[in-house]
Amino acid sequence: MFSKFTSILQHAVEALAPTLPLQEDFVYHWKAITHYYIETSDDKAPVTDTNIPSHLEQMLDILVQEENERESGETGPCMEYLLHHKILETLYTLGKADCPPGMKQQVLSFYTKLLGRIRQPLLPHINVHRPVQKLIRLCGEVLAAPTENEEIQFLCIVCAKLKQDPYLVNFFLENKLKAVASKSKASLVTEDMKKGHDFRTTDAGQSVHLEETPRVEHTDDQLPDDLSTSLDELSVPSSLEALAVNPHGDYNLVNSLLNLTKSPDGRIAVKACEGLMLLVSLPEPAAAKCLTQSTCLCELLTDRLASLYKALPQSMDPLDIETVEGINWGLDSYSHKEDASAFPGKRALISFLSWFDYCDQLIKEAQKTTAIAMASSIRDRFFVGVMEPQLMQTSEIGILTSTALLHRIVRQVTSDVLVHEMVCFILGEQREPETPSGINRHPLRHCLIEHCDHISDEISIMTLRMFEHLLQKPDEHILYNLVLRNLEERNYTEYKPPCQEDKDVVENGQIAGAVDLEEDPLFTDLSPDTMLSNQEWLSASPPSSPEHLKSDGKTEVHKIVNSFLCLVPDEAKSSYHVEGTGYDTYLRDAHRQFRDYCAICLRWEWPGSPKPLEKCNLEAPFFEGHFLKVLFDRMGRILDQPYDVNLQVTSVLSKLSLFPHPHIHEYLLDPYVNLASGCRSLFSVIVRVVGDLMVRIQRIPEFTPKLLLVRKRLLGLEPEGPIVDHMTLLEGVIVLEEFCKELAAIAFVKYHASSTP
Repeated sequence: MFSKFTSILQHAVEALAPTLPLQEDFVYHWKAITHYYIETSDDKAPVTDTNIPSHLEQMLDILVQEENERESGETGPCMEYLLHHKILETLYTLGKADCPPGMKQQVLSFYTKLLGRIRQPLLPHINVHRPVQKLIRLCGEVLAAPTENEEIQFLCIVCAKLKQDPYLVNFFLENKLKAVASKSKASLVTEDMKKGHDFRTTDAGQSVHLEETPRVEHTDDQLPDDLSTSLDELSVPSSLEALAVNPHGDYNLVNSLLNLTKSPDGRIAVKACEGLMLLVSLPEPAAAKCLTQSTCLCELLTDRLASLYKALPQSMDPLDIETVEGINWGLDSYSHKEDASAFPGKRALISFLSWFDYCDQLIKEAQKTTAIAMASSIRDRFFVGVMEPQLMQTSEIGILTSTALLHRIVRQVTSDVLVHEMVCFILGEQREPETPSGINRHPLRHCLIEHCDHISDEISIMTLRMFEHLLQKPDEHILYNLVLRNLEERNYTEYKPPCQEDKDVVENGQIAGAVDLEEDPLFTDLSPDTMLSNQEWLSASPPSSPEHLKSDGKTEVHKIVNSFLCLVPDEAKSSYHVEGTGYDTYLRDAHRQFRDYCAICLRWEWPGSPKPLEKCNLEAPFFEGHFLKVLFDRMGRILDQPYDVNLQVTSVLSKLSLFPHPHIHEYLLDPYVNLASGCRSLFSVIVRVVGDLMVRIQRIPEFTPKLLLVRKRLLGLEPEGPIVDHMTLLEGVIVLEEFCKELAAIAFVKYHASSTP
């Protein structure tokens, strides 16, 4: 009570006293603080019961006032006094001792306000950045400390200053080997501060004139002879053995922020994450190298990711994993009591996905070297070390949960560097053509592709969905590894040199050796009404150009379109009985999706036309690859598989068909390609399915009415009723018809795009 009265009395005296020059006033307040330590005998009283906070605030106000009264960049006498008399060094010592109690908070607040309110650059001054560096080491030492709020504010203002002037980060990269090697103590240059000369500081802390000192770059094994700072001044270990105990001590700003990311106070942790985000984005190569090699940043990111993943329940509903919302690393605040849609493990799932989101954004913002190191660490220590064993286990429940989590990660990841590391983790790095005996070279890839044809339909659907979203990621290696490397030589085709007779029929749009489906015995029962003419397709699509009607050597688009539309026989079609199931929707969707895929593939510089057959190695044995093999096998069983499985299989195949690569287009969408002996294409697989369907139709009484009933039930136009016989077959026929319409629309849209200049 008495100290508060004294403080009020002092303010009254100061208000009545004549105004002193700023420097005298500044010195008065600083001496008042130092006299406290000389005169006081009670060092247990909290700092808030003294006049120290008031004097510090007055000193700040004077410094700000002085700067406002002077020209930009000019150092005033008060600032010169602060620098010359090493006031910040003294305050650091008082803050470290926390004498009187609470002094550490006051010092942190003073540093924060000084750096934030003074416009001129202070950090280049050796008597500023050295005590700032020392104070940084005090931050994050104890979790949930009473000074946490002041610590994070101080660290964040330092990060903000480094973001403004990235070269300043070099002052915070301590080279401890240099410090340990130091045997002499050089005098500090302070005269330049008085004169306001521009100077910078070497790694070891030596002040040098920019005008007088040439730029010299030192390698790791070339230490400068003249070191200006002793061991005591840098507070470093006194022996090389100490480095082995603390190998991550060179970049204390990062280490302090990393400690504070573990704070139980969510706001403190988020601010620490924001500070790290600023630091990793700094373009300085030396900072990036130190960040990845001399701090535990990569280890902390991945270890926390691993621990959060391991905290998840062993079994979770895939739908819960897919639909959980609120994933944002800066807003990881979940209340179980307020959540009406809570499920077991939701809190843990949100925490894991939020931290993964932070790692993803951190890598996205980071300098290239730092980004590669962090993404590589996540691949090695999390993807391979933690996720891979879960994905390759034998428990169906475990496989389903881990695949659902992988699917969620695939959907969520956005940084290109992390996407590539994830792709290499899933698919491996092989780019040579596959062989039937070598499909298990990358065990995880083999395992996941096999899961697309798993005995459990849930596992098959989830894995197929994961691959579907993986195909939409902007990484060229995905499609090349799964499909393109096996189509590179076009050895699925049989080469027939063109002759004069072939040239005569090209004008009719018929490729040499191709059989017109209207003349194929398999399609003799189809009526002309079921086919669309070229003009009808053109009218139902986006505006076309005159080139559509010209022959450029390709199979005419209307023949390809009608080939797919005519595959399913009339008695197996049901869409024309129901409104809103025509071709328009497929055309619009295909046009939009193809445009999106073209945007993804634009930078991959794919060829505009297939590789000439004369340059292809057609003698090499053709293997469509493990991925297409499983998809084609699944497609061949479309009449005997569950409806949901068929939808997912056809969805993946349609996504593959959309890619604007000429070999993919030829192999998946050209019915008239001359297949080599023993080879199959998507069209040939569907032809075999239709052949089987036509035989089976004859054995089912009232097939068409039953088919129409099932379609209406699937569309919700008919209420659920008695179970219809051959339900799986009927649903498979409906999916087959819709898939053929979708492929026809994709083929047309791709032709339209390639014909437009």
